[in-house]
Amino acid sequence: MGSSGDAWKLKDHPKLPKGKTVAVIVLDGWGEAKPNEYNAISVAETPVMDSLKQGAPEHWRLIKAHGNAVGLPTEDDMGNSEVGHNALGAGRIFAQGAKLVDLALASGKIYDGEGFKYVQECFEKGTLHLIGLVSDGGVHSRLDQLLLLLKGAAERGAKRIRVHALTDGRDVLDGSSVGFMETLESDLAKLREQGVDARVASGGGRMYVTMDRYENDWDVVKRGWDAQVLGEAPHHFKDPIEAIKKLRQEPNASDQYLAPFVIVDDNGKPVGPILDGDAVVTFNFRADRMVMLAKALEYEDFDKFDRVRVPKIHYAGMLQYDGELKLPNKYLVSPPEIDRTSGEYLVRNGVRTFACSETVKFGHVTFFWNGNRSGYFDEKLEEYVEIPSDSGITFNVKPKMKALEIAERTRDAILSHKFDQVRLNIPNSDMVGHTGDIKATIEACKAADDGVKMILEAIEQVGGIFLVTADHGNAEDMVKRNKKGEPLLDKNGNIQILTSHTLEPVPIAIGGPGLLPGVRFRTDLPTGGLANVAATFMNLHGFEAPSDYEPTLIEVVDN
Repeated sequence: MGSSGDAWKLKDHPKLPKGKTVAVIVLDGWGEAKPNEYNAISVAETPVMDSLKQGAPEHWRLIKAHGNAVGLPTEDDMGNSEVGHNALGAGRIFAQGAKLVDLALASGKIYDGEGFKYVQECFEKGTLHLIGLVSDGGVHSRLDQLLLLLKGAAERGAKRIRVHALTDGRDVLDGSSVGFMETLESDLAKLREQGVDARVASGGGRMYVTMDRYENDWDVVKRGWDAQVLGEAPHHFKDPIEAIKKLRQEPNASDQYLAPFVIVDDNGKPVGPILDGDAVVTFNFRADRMVMLAKALEYEDFDKFDRVRVPKIHYAGMLQYDGELKLPNKYLVSPPEIDRTSGEYLVRNGVRTFACSETVKFGHVTFFWNGNRSGYFDEKLEEYVEIPSDSGITFNVKPKMKALEIAERTRDAILSHKFDQVRLNIPNSDMVGHTGDIKATIEACKAADDGVKMILEAIEQVGGIFLVTADHGNAEDMVKRNKKGEPLLDKNGNIQILTSHTLEPVPIAIGGPGLLPGVRFRTDLPTGGLANVAATFMNLHGFEAPSDYEPTLIEVVDN
């Protein structure tokens, strides 16, 4: 399809007029679950979101935000912000990271591509280094994929392999890192029996080592660089299982924030720093927390921290983490090709668009929304505003984050009458929810509700329409549960906090003075999901969605 002209022309909706300002509000990590003391959303003071839920039932419903509804392999796969915003913006369901890797590994196609052949060139004389998150969480990576990749690389000539393991505790239970490391060590031992020198070389907790995102805190990446590349860390161990067990005994230690460590030999020498002539694969399939390391590994002109030593390596990502930056240049599995997104359609049809969030979610309402594409479709018709996030602190310290600043900038955009659509992401319930601090998450949810209030008041003033939804669950359940749904307790009788996303559905609400009286949610789409939202807001703009989009959630009933 061409980039301009009739190919992009949307049909006008026969019953919905054009010209109303439409606000598309995404509350990050705002799922729907039964009210209880561990449901930060239900405990929080959220009068605006409560009023939407208690309003007309034809203007509020639940939609799916996990599993197959967002292109993930199984219904046990929790959604995340990247796949959620891909679905919201694209209006269709695309096979996502994990699924693409599964298919490539199952078929063996992963070993035939340019990316694997590039790293394979180093197998004869160099070491293959694998860097990534070691867990079965399925959000950023999966342990079974790592084990298959280890086996496949060994079968194809890798003689020396080093794993740089990041511990999770965010997408899986805290403390589960020991079991994952035991599984990994067992497989590495089998490779050693076959004559492959395969070992864990370094490690550390994902939120403290390597996996920062959106350039929020480069010190996180530097700690990883020092351990993985330079072989330097504050803690030295001979055994990675012992390393995790010992470091977890430190005060306030957790899998997420485990201190960096390197594995050393009997002489105290690191067993696996990254050297000239080596190959490196970052095996996470999700992009957001690998981009910064990819820049450090790939860019010659790099000034974010002193790398000290920059080895000449062959580097590939599991996928390409940023299509616009072509980063990394080599990758093992091709990303989903998301074309013809709602954002591009609307701009090509003259819809003036404003997008806003703070740093930690800015890429979600721009890059991911637009099908993993950076930049504008038309600079004359679009404006993207990034509010800098707090850095150097955990988000529970300032749980209001930038909700009001995002809302103020969006309010001003609405009242300026320069835009036909404003879209925004309010990150609080997700980012603070991930800290496991229930009290702070309750405050975060209130701040998000305050932000929604400001935007809905502006929509009221201009006679516009709003659509409020979320990208996945998180803050609505802050405790781990047994199969009966009862809170799990630790050995001291304290509840075990849940810091991950959930499998819960998310709300969607429509309203505003510009919404025609006959518009309501359809009752014949009980399993609607995030991908149905694009056709819905295209309708609210007065257009029919393209025929291959997931069907709209609304209908117009003649009164």
